[in-house]
Amino acid sequence: MHEESITVDGHLPKGEHARLLLPIIVGSAKHAAELGHSLALIRPRNTRFVAKPKSRSAIEEERDAFRRAARQTSMFDKELAELEPSPYNFRFIFEDGGGKHKYLNGDWETHAMFWHQRRRTNEAETLKWMSQKFNEEYPQKGMAFAIGNQAKRPQTWQLLGVIRLDDPIQTELTF
Repeated sequence: MHEESITVDGHLPKGEHARLLLPIIVGSAKHAAELGHSLALIRPRNTRFVAKPKSRSAIEEERDAFRRAARQTSMFDKELAELEPSPYNFRFIFEDGGGKHKYLNGDWETHAMFWHQRRRTNEAETLKWMSQKFNEEYPQKGMAFAIGNQAKRPQTWQLLGVIRLDDPIQTELTF
């Protein structure tokens, strides 16, 4: 089955996005681990997005990894082999209920964001634009991080996705 087979069957009103996800947000990776979860949503605080250039050898290693992975599958082989690694490692420095963290951003959408904007402008302007999004706009409006770990390394959490998610005006009252 290809990703082209996915269809949108409706839309959730924008005001409902936060309400849908609020019940599954935990205070920290530590709290998620205590609950036995390997996937969680957290609300980071005091976030700082950082882009650091990759070495040429690191970029070439990624290119080779894409090619090797493409040879193992027929589904995405051509697209995967042609993927161009972004020239930056993107990181977030942030705090949550468990303390201060520095996570490498493994979210493919952030790298796609880089390439999409890079086609429109130069690299310096692209990084400036991304910094504005992740260091100003998203924190002001609200965001969540999707984080996860692997069974063989449950103590090592990774940033899997950045979700622009409004901060709730008022949480629902429960009785």
